[in-house]
Amino acid sequence: MDLDLTFSALASRPRRQMLALLSQTALSTTELAARFPMSAPAISRHLSVLLEAGLVESERLGQRVLYRLKRDALLNALARLASEVD
Repeated sequence: MDLDLTFSALASRPRRQMLALLSQTALSTTELAARFPMSAPAISRHLSVLLEAGLVESERLGQRVLYRLKRDALLNALARLASEVD
């Protein structure tokens, strides 16, 4: 996991808010867009950043793609940061 990529993804408040929602339940792009004042394509771009950073995973269910937080990836990144500054 690239720590710079992870923390670059976490630098965005909307992405952190998405992670908070995805920590509770798996959601589609449309479901996330209903919770934010931005378009579905903008949500998709944020999700792409989170996917590339390894912080979320996706699962196709029929026509829908659901996203969920990869809790272990987030916790590992935070632990690595803590060990670097300790």
